[in-house]
Amino acid sequence: MICILLVAGHGTVLETQIKNDATGLYGQLTGVPKALLPGIGGKKILDFWWETVNTRQLFSEVYLVTNADKYKHYERWATANDFPVENVVNDGSTTLEGRLGAVADLELAIRSRKLQDDIMVIAGDMLCADQNFDIAQVLRFFRSKPGELAIYYELEEGEKSSSRGIVEVCPETHRISRFLEKPQEGVTALRLASVVFYCLRKATLPYLSDFLTLQPQAQDRTFGRFWEWIINEEKLPVFGMKLPTGFQLIGQVGLSDYTKWLAHYSAQQQQCPAKPITCRSYARVGLMGNPSDGFNGKTIAMTISNFWAEVTLMESQALVLLPHPLNDPTEFGSLQDLYCISRKEGYLGGLRLLQATCKKFYQFCSKQGIALTKQNFTLKYDTNIPRQVGLAGSSAIVSATLKCLMKFYNITESDLPKPTRANFILNVETDELFITAGLQDRVVQVYEGLVYMDFSKQLMDEQGYGDYIPMDMSSLPPFWLAYLSDPSDSGRIHSNVRQRWLNGEAEVVEAMKSFAGLTDQARVALQGMDWSRLAQLMDENFALRLSVYTEDCLGPGNLKMVQLARQFGSAAKLPGSGGAVVGLCLDQVRLVEMRRAFQEAGCVFCVIVPYNPSGTIGTNSQD
Repeated sequence: MICILLVAGHGTVLETQIKNDATGLYGQLTGVPKALLPGIGGKKILDFWWETVNTRQLFSEVYLVTNADKYKHYERWATANDFPVENVVNDGSTTLEGRLGAVADLELAIRSRKLQDDIMVIAGDMLCADQNFDIAQVLRFFRSKPGELAIYYELEEGEKSSSRGIVEVCPETHRISRFLEKPQEGVTALRLASVVFYCLRKATLPYLSDFLTLQPQAQDRTFGRFWEWIINEEKLPVFGMKLPTGFQLIGQVGLSDYTKWLAHYSAQQQQCPAKPITCRSYARVGLMGNPSDGFNGKTIAMTISNFWAEVTLMESQALVLLPHPLNDPTEFGSLQDLYCISRKEGYLGGLRLLQATCKKFYQFCSKQGIALTKQNFTLKYDTNIPRQVGLAGSSAIVSATLKCLMKFYNITESDLPKPTRANFILNVETDELFITAGLQDRVVQVYEGLVYMDFSKQLMDEQGYGDYIPMDMSSLPPFWLAYLSDPSDSGRIHSNVRQRWLNGEAEVVEAMKSFAGLTDQARVALQGMDWSRLAQLMDENFALRLSVYTEDCLGPGNLKMVQLARQFGSAAKLPGSGGAVVGLCLDQVRLVEMRRAFQEAGCVFCVIVPYNPSGTIGTNSQD
C-alpha cells in the first residue's frame, strides 16, 4: 500500500484573507501554504497526517503532491520532518486558473513515479477533529471488501450538505449505493459526508486516466465528480467506512471559517480526556411471558431502580480493566473464606464481562466500517444487583459498559440502533462467555421502562430482531420482589427445555405459544389498569412454567417463595431464571404481613420502584 498526500490546491480565499487581515493576528501566516497552517493543539495540519501515515508496516512509500507556487515550502518542511524530499511531486501549476485538478494530481503522482500498488489518498490540508483514529483499522476494512473505500462522517449541526459530497451507504453491506456531489438544499436528507480520504485498488487506477479524458476542464476534475462517475455510472463497488469525528477541508473556506473550526475542534480535544463517563443500567423483572423470549414467544418486562450496575470509563495511557474488590476477589482471609465465597457466588465476577464487551465492540465496529480512535481508557464497575437470582445482573454490566464505549468513541444511535444493541449485548454473553440467555433482558435494559416484546420467528428471520413497544408507566400497581439470600446458579434453571423445543416436542412448543398468549392478555390488562386480571395472569404464567420445567428443575427455594406469597393472596411468578419471585398484592395490609413473613423465612423483600426513562415513577412505593 502506498499513501499519497495531496496539498496542491491554491487556497486563494484563505490566503488572501490572511494577507489582508487588519487585526495583525495572522501576519506570521502570510504566504504559508494551507497544509502548513496551525491545526489542533498548534501542530501543523500536515504534521498530523504525516505522523498518522509514517508507518513502514502499513505503507511502503508516502508521496506528497504540491504545486510549483508552494513547492519550496514543502521541500523545506520535508527536510525538517524526515520526509523523503525525492517523494515531493511538483505538479507545475502556479495559479488557481492553471491548476490541474485533484484527480489529475493523483494520476500525475502515480504515472510519474510508476506506482503499481493499492493507493491511499488523503487531502493533507484537512482539519480532523480527532487526532487519534486508527488508520490500521481503515486498511483492514479496505482489504476485507471487494472494491474501493471512501471515508465519510456525519455532518455536525450547522454544516450544510450542499458543501460536501454526500453518500448513501447500505447498512448491511456498507457499499455506497449513491454519491451526490454538493447537492442543492432539499435534494436529500442524507447527512453522511465523504471527505478526501480514499483507498483505491491497483486494478482500478486506470479509471483515473479514463475519467480525465472525459473531463478536460480542471474545475471538473474533482474527486466528487470522479466518485459520482465511478459509483453512479460505472457501478463499481465502492464501500464506505465511517470515522466518528469531523473533517474540514480548509482549502474551501475563508479565515473566519478556518478559525471557527480550529477553535471548535480544539475545544473538543480539551474536553475529551477531562471528564469521566459514567453510565448505569438497571435490573429487570419479567412480568409476563418469560422464559418464552428464547423460544420465539412474547414477554413484558420492566426495569427497576432498586438495583443497578454502574460502569465508569476514564481516558488513560494504557487500557486497564479494574477488578471489583467484592465481585472479582483475588485475596481471601483463609481457605475457608475462599470456600464460602466461591460456594455462594461462584468463580465468575464482572471483569470478564468488561473484557468481552470491549472485544466484541471492537469487532463490531471493524465489521460495520466504523474506524475507532486509538485512545485508551480505564474501565471500572460497581453493582448492587443480587447475584444468581435472575435479575439480569450480567447483562446490566454489559449494557452499561456498551453505553460508556459508545459515548467515548462518539458512536451514535444510527451506528448502533437499539434493536441491534440488544442483539450485541446478548452476543457478548452467549458467543463470548457461553451464558444461557434470551433477548428479553437485553431489550428492556436498552429501551428501559416497561416494554412489550414479540420475538416471533417471522420477525426474527425477516429483520433479525423482534417488535419492541414501550408501554405507559404513569400508573402501575405496587409490584414486589423477594429473593433468596443464598441462591443457586440461576443458569441451571433452564434444564433441557431448549433441546425439547428444538426437537419439536408438542408440549413445549404449545407452552411457548401459551406464554405468548398470556403476554398479549397482560398487555391489555396493563393498558386497562385491570390489576386483578393481571394478577391472575401472573399466576397462570407460573403454573404454565411449572408444568413445562417441573418442580425438580425450578428448585425448592423458588417453589417455597411462590407458595408463601399465595398464603397472603398475592400473585407470584419468577421474574427471571430463578432465585427470585415477583408478585402483585392488591391488599396493602396483607402486603405488609407478607413482607414480614418473607423476612422471617430468610428472604430479602422489597417493593419495586420501576425505572422510568422519562423520569416519573409509576407505582406506589413503600418503605
